Amino acid sequence: MSEPARHMIRLDRKPQLFSFRVAGLLFFRGHILAQRAVGDDYWALPGGRAEIGESSEETIRREIQEELHRQARIERLLWTAENFFAYDGYAAHELAFYYLIGLAEPFPFHESEIVHRVEDGVEVEFRWLPATPEALVEHRLKPQFIGERIGRLPASSEHVIVREG
Repeated sequence: MSEPARHMIRLDRKPQLFSFRVAGLLFFRGHILAQRAVGDDYWALPGGRAEIGESSEETIRREIQEELHRQARIERLLWTAENFFAYDGYAAHELAFYYLIGLAEPFPFHESEIVHRVEDGVEVEFRWLPATPEALVEHRLKPQFIGERIGRLPASSEHVIVREG
């Protein structure tokens, strides 16, 4: 029996865009893992769009397996966010879940070099960024609220509404 078709939760009605994204904060030696499409001038947390019928926890586990080839261990939900921002000619509206995660096995580490690349429709590269507000602003980690709160993660999950232009 064949598997049902997979559908990412993304509504493209240019100039408007809605998506449901799930991402993970992974810490190691005072750094967090970040990803970007090759050529982008900003970084984001590892993760991706949820699929119809998939929980946010299932999404982050699937995305980490697909992109990092590792099993994710979910520690806790940090934030749910309604992100509003301009992107590639769109007025984007993103519903996002951000989890604190760990990995079942080690992942390559270097303080300043790209440590991993994967093809995911586009080439995506990964590197560790210093987990400080200053470094995350300098490297343009999106959404910006994560850099602002990196030194004080919430004890229980928080809901935030973010407007970044």
